[in-house]
Amino acid sequence: MTEEVQSVYTDLNNSNQKSMAHLDYEVQKIRAGKATPSMLSTVMVEYYGTPTPLAQVANVAAPDARTLTVQPWERSLLPEIAKGIINSNLGFAPSNNGEQLIITIPPLTEERRREMVKKAKAEGEHAKVGIRNNRKDALDMIKMLKADGLSEDIVKDAETKIQNITNNFIAKVDEVIVVKEKDIMTI
Repeated sequence: MTEEVQSVYTDLNNSNQKSMAHLDYEVQKIRAGKATPSMLSTVMVEYYGTPTPLAQVANVAAPDARTLTVQPWERSLLPEIAKGIINSNLGFAPSNNGEQLIITIPPLTEERRREMVKKAKAEGEHAKVGIRNNRKDALDMIKMLKADGLSEDIVKDAETKIQNITNNFIAKVDEVIVVKEKDIMTI
């Protein structure tokens, strides 16, 4: 029976790792005032009639904290890429120098920074909900094992360990959000 309990812990840790990976991905998309290539990760470009992610048709770089450059693989794509960036509603106006697109990132206002912090905290709450749902699933599995004959002592120990795993992951979520909040509020 202890193999099954160990399997529940493993599944819980794996599910929580996925929740953390999703949180990292979502938080990375939140703009913190510094230019990063991931800011354009949602941009789609018409490439020979097919909507294609920008990263598949161009190289996106951040030469400094306030500028992004988009170097297309084919120069003929410059107007389509510019159209895709404008249509993505990110608030960027790319300038075309004939070789590449240059996007100057405007500085964030204090009000906009506070909105970004709220968005980051909301993503943190979503991750916590996912982690708590993972805990519920793990506890349900332990209850099923109890019905199959698992002893009371092992059940109590398993419930305690599941709660500790959950608490550790929730603390990690809080750490990620605190770091992102500091990053956003730093001018």
